[in-house]
Amino acid sequence: MSSPCDPEYAPAGDVGAALMMIDSRLKSIHAGKTEIDPEQHKLIDQYMASLGPGGADDVLDGACSLVFLFMQWLRSAHQDHDKDVIEYVVPPLVATLRRMPKSVRPETIPTMAGLAIAAGTGLSPSLWRKQYGDWSEAEMNALEATAFLLAEHINRVTDDPDFATRMVTEALTSADED
Repeated sequence: MSSPCDPEYAPAGDVGAALMMIDSRLKSIHAGKTEIDPEQHKLIDQYMASLGPGGADDVLDGACSLVFLFMQWLRSAHQDHDKDVIEYVVPPLVATLRRMPKSVRPETIPTMAGLAIAAGTGLSPSLWRKQYGDWSEAEMNALEATAFLLAEHINRVTDDPDFATRMVTEALTSADED
């Protein structure tokens, strides 16, 4: 039976813009920059403002699509070892989010866990979240942190600091060719 949260009903959003933001953050962290560069922050704010309200929603959907893609890849990788992605990915994700109180407010963590679980079980994170109303401002940082942490987890699993970004870029390229 089909679910209203099936990915086939979900907008992909602006995956490219969301990936650019996550990849930029990954590169900054790997370069030892734990604080957001004020110039980079200004550029991101200008870019987001230029998108308008619909564009910002597209980036939100794009970030949810990234969470879905990352969780599906992790699900496949864990199934190859007879392990459950929910059991092995979600608790460490939640623990890490809890250690980020400046970026991730505690009340947003259950929603981020729900997004990861929805994606890990094959549901659209954006449609799952939509059931509960509009996104809160606090959830924006938490969503970015969730996508970042999942990408970083994939990069550690593969021992390749660019694997998650390359995987999505290749998927987008092949989708454009089809």
